[in-house]
Amino acid sequence: MSSSGQPAVIYRKGLDLKEAVAGALSADYDSSLVEAIKADGYRHTAGRLTVHLAHEFGFCYGVDRAVDYAYQARQRFADRPVYLTGEIIHNPDVNDKLRAAGIRFLSDPGESAERLGPGDVVILPAFGVSVGVLADFQARGCTLVDTTCGSVLNVWKNVTRYARDGFTALIHGKYKHEETRATASQALTFPGGQYLVVLDRPEADLVCDYVRHGGDRDAFLARFAHAVSPGFDPDRDLVRVGLANQTTMLMSESLEIGVVVERAMRDRYGDAELAAHYRAFDTICSATQERQDAVIELLDHQTIDLMVVIGGYNSSNTCNLARLCAARVPTYHIADAECLASGQTIRHRPVTLAKGNAAEIETAAWLPEGPLSVGLTAGASTPNAIVGRVVQRLADLTAPA
Repeated sequence: MSSSGQPAVIYRKGLDLKEAVAGALSADYDSSLVEAIKADGYRHTAGRLTVHLAHEFGFCYGVDRAVDYAYQARQRFADRPVYLTGEIIHNPDVNDKLRAAGIRFLSDPGESAERLGPGDVVILPAFGVSVGVLADFQARGCTLVDTTCGSVLNVWKNVTRYARDGFTALIHGKYKHEETRATASQALTFPGGQYLVVLDRPEADLVCDYVRHGGDRDAFLARFAHAVSPGFDPDRDLVRVGLANQTTMLMSESLEIGVVVERAMRDRYGDAELAAHYRAFDTICSATQERQDAVIELLDHQTIDLMVVIGGYNSSNTCNLARLCAARVPTYHIADAECLASGQTIRHRPVTLAKGNAAEIETAAWLPEGPLSVGLTAGASTPNAIVGRVVQRLADLTAPA
């Protein structure tokens, strides 16, 4: 209930204005060049350049839906302030276009959720928001447009079930990421609910060592200080664990973590008692998996000189695509076509950076001479319009002088 005693209105299935915003969405996000490349077997040739486009790339259904809802909200509530809690997705071009459409971001300087009330509209992003943040907006009586991705909601259901049954949610994710914070909060909806976030295999191995042998409780809590629920006790809360993940993580790593955690629980409690101590459900986002599978297939079947991966530098799924590619060929993770400064210089995010670091560097002599085969993919928050501009820029840079 809001402070006025009226229930908050929550829109979860669109605002019936899809046709009204279709033109704006197409103009901002579609690309005739990309459609032509797809029709031509995901291949584009221009002079010495051949671009091989991964068969799954760019906007996923959840992202497309979230952006669509945001445009609909701006049109439906034209006479009211419309806010986003923060970035709707991790793509600066998309977020800037939403700002230009008149949607205000509560994460921007000068904005504050404290001033919101029943006259305000708040769009919840594709990552979702924490239980506490949602409750605050509802208490203020805001009209809410919920664009939370269905894949994220699926993870939440499992985490809530873990908490209900007394299992700690062991979440493979980045503890600072909006989605992981929202997912972790679901574990706190039941008394005694607990969570632990592990970033990667090495952190999972630390957890497995503690499961098997115990250890220095204080050292463990210091190591995971920002990644555990309030009052977390490894001696109590690692006895029963349920596996979950941030939907945009590297699929192979999530699966590997599941294997090692199950093995540790089996070693500690035995086969007969495993089900009482360990649970796992498939919560890997199908779109994330499809895009990762597609770049592997591309690299397995095409001779590629270099890969270009397009997407926001803070986009988890894009960074993981770049990690996959960099293990095979020289790879450049770029934000947009402007990063292709010239045939001599490219601005990009180094794949070797620590996860979460979005620093950009310049690299010289990145574009080889002679016949050139470039593999191309894009994260799930990258619209086709940006992909098309990158292809055109590559063609321009490799054209005869």
